[in-house]
Parts: sequence; C-alpha cells; structure tokens
Amino acid sequence: MNPLSVCLVVQNEQENLPRVLQSVQGIADEIVVVDGGSTDRTQEIAREYGARVFFRAFTNHADQKNYAASLASQNWIFLLDADEELSEELIESVRGWKKQPPQFDVYEMPRLTWYLGAWIHHSRWYPDWQRRIYRRDKASFSGVIHSALRFEGKIGRLRGNLLHYTVRTFPEHEAKLEKYTTAIAKEMFDQGRRNWRAAMWLATPWSWIRHFFLGAGFLDGYRGAVISQMAARGVRLKFAKLGALVQAEKKKTSHGAG
Repeated sequence: MNPLSVCLVVQNEQENLPRVLQSVQGIADEIVVVDGGSTDRTQEIAREYGARVFFRAFTNHADQKNYAASLASQNWIFLLDADEELSEELIESVRGWKKQPPQFDVYEMPRLTWYLGAWIHHSRWYPDWQRRIYRRDKASFSGVIHSALRFEGKIGRLRGNLLHYTVRTFPEHEAKLEKYTTAIAKEMFDQGRRNWRAAMWLATPWSWIRHFFLGAGFLDGYRGAVISQMAARGVRLKFAKLGALVQAEKKKTSHGAG
C-alpha cells in the first residue's frame, strides 16, 4: 500500500470544501488543510471531514503548498484545490495505484473544467494535465504566480478526470482575469521585462487563434468563443499593465533626473 496524505491550501472556501473532501474519503489516509485566514466556516467544515487544520498567513501558492506537504505524516502527497473534485474513475484509479508498487515519483491526471454551466472538452482547457500526486522527498512546488511542481525523471499517469469548478458567472471570470493579469504584469516587471507593445499587438490575436481554432474552441459552442475571447483579453491586459508600469518607471526616473 502507498499511504496518501491529501493536502489542500484554502481560504474562505466553505461552499467548495465539502465537495472535494467528500470525494477523497475513500482514498485519503489523512487530510491536511492549511488555511490562510478564512472568515467563514472553512476551518470548521474541514474538521468535520476529519482534516488536520493549520493556519499560515498566505505568502504565495508555492510556499503554502510546500508548507502543507511538510505537515503531512505520509511521504506521498495528493495536492488538491478546494474547487476540485475527484471523478469516480479517478477515485478507482487512485485506489488501484495505492495497491501497487509505485513506478514513478510524480503522477498526473487530466483536469476537466466546468464553465458557465457545462464541461469544457476543448478550447485548450482539456485535458489540462495536472501533476498532483508526488513523493514529498522527490518534488516540491516553486514559482510566485505560476506554482509548478519541480522534479526529475518521468511522469506516471492516472485514469479519470480531476473535476474543476472554476467559474460560475462571467463577472467572476472578469474579476479573476483582472487580478491575475495585474499579478503577472508585476512579476514580468520585477523580472526585468520592458518590451510590451509588440507583444500586446501580436500575442493577443494569436492567443484567440490558438484557443478558438487550434484548440478547437468552436466545438465548445458559445462557451468556447467566450473562453477564446477572454484568453486574448488576458494577454492584452497583462502587457498593457506591464506597459503602464514601464511608463511609470520612466516618468519617475525622468523626474528624478530633473
């Protein structure tokens, strides 16, 4: 058997948490929840499902995930987000994996997203492979904005979808896009990126083409069209915001020189 610690990083997730915690009841040898400072019933709900709950003020996603893994009593970690849920096929796949000697240090699974009332099977949103089961001593997360699992060697794959309930309304998508692009622009600026005009004008339409045509977004109907439009908008916004930071820097330097 491969004992498995399910780890979650959460904050104000009382609506989503019961769903994901219920889905891991048959496979988790323990559940570790790291809360960033919820003001709702998140911690109470987590304890109702038998989770060990810890508080840590939010720094960034990679830090929080690594901290959660460090608190686990098992070496094998299954990292989940509060707005996710294991499909029945994935549950059976994980159960089968637990009974066999592991062949890899990291395992991934496809993620299927629920968007505006339907599952999205195209639009570059699927299969959206997620590396979530890993040996704690062989892998860890890094990256301030894009937290990614860093490791060496080949990856194993598990059958069944990790279900993702990401956006319920269009205004929610807009709000997430605004927040995300602001963070990305700041990260690019801090890393020394200063060229933005050409990228904004060229990458924006290319993003739409990649999602709608190359990613077969048209097969997802009007939702695919919305996803493609929002992807392009996100590219335009992040470079526009980078441009604003660059212009502010130039203005500040020019005033300082004067």
